[in-house]
Amino acid sequence: MSVPSSEAAADPDRLRVVVAESGDVGERLDRFLAARLPEFSRARLQALMRQGAVRSGGRTLEDPAGRVNAGEIVVTLPPPEPAEPVGQDIPLSVVYEDEHLIVIDKPAGLVVHPAAGHADGTLVNALIAHCGASLSGVGGVARPGIVHRLDKDTSGLLVVAKNDVAHRFLSAQFADHGRTGPLRRAYLALVWGVPTRPRGTVDAPLGRSARNREKIAVRSDGREAITHWQTLERFPAADAALLECRLETGRTHQIRVHMASVGHPLLGDDVYGAGHRSKSSRLSEPARAALLRLGRQALHAAELGFVHPATRETLEFLSPPPPDFQDLAKKLGTQAA
Repeated sequence: MSVPSSEAAADPDRLRVVVAESGDVGERLDRFLAARLPEFSRARLQALMRQGAVRSGGRTLEDPAGRVNAGEIVVTLPPPEPAEPVGQDIPLSVVYEDEHLIVIDKPAGLVVHPAAGHADGTLVNALIAHCGASLSGVGGVARPGIVHRLDKDTSGLLVVAKNDVAHRFLSAQFADHGRTGPLRRAYLALVWGVPTRPRGTVDAPLGRSARNREKIAVRSDGREAITHWQTLERFPAADAALLECRLETGRTHQIRVHMASVGHPLLGDDVYGAGHRSKSSRLSEPARAALLRLGRQALHAAELGFVHPATRETLEFLSPPPPDFQDLAKKLGTQAA
């Protein structure tokens, strides 16, 4: 059993005091505290109890299933543990930032989260260094709260939470995918082939490919995945088009797999568009050179809108595609028939 240090108890910013009235007596302790302290998840409060950080009447309350007695219950928050990834001074394009969250315009080539093969040099490493003390801790650790991701070679807008409250609120919005709320995500994609219709929807479940576990595939037993697309510009001489894609779900590689499944793989996508690679030989020399310079799938997260977790204001952000993406679109548009 541990007792909060006097140093922690002297810091009012790390204290939460809840008063249990006679009508609260007998309630389960973790459920009662979760209702009174909505900034913390029930699991987080249970962990704090086991750490000896919850006290009442001189007693340490360690059992989450214990019953509430009348009186003050004091929760002492330990300082956030250091993040396991180290902070690294990596330049970031910050679109918006406050004490609750940060919106980044991610460049292509930057991995979002440390993983096998990318132990450092990621967006998380950059955010730990950039945000510093403003990371109040997600799950008790001083780390940024990743609520959605972009592929390494996809550029564009991404929001990250700085604390538990923002993390849970934003996560709920992304889990809902804008079906009942104002969450908006739109991507720009350069695809092979000119769609015969101005817009359409791909409703096809996705899961790990049975042939290659590193790839995603349309599978009847996969998870629901829905992508809405519309044609913004046609490049018939290049047999290509610029599409806007809006997500109703958020699966790994969703746009890339869905558009390939309907015959419109993304330009530069060697994973899901390899069968269309020979089409690049029919591009004009300027367009072919622009595609080589791009060197990745032509996908950009151009629009992001969500409700702010503290102010409840709807925030909307727009990001123009990077210069190499714009240059490729321009060269496709000027190709002669």
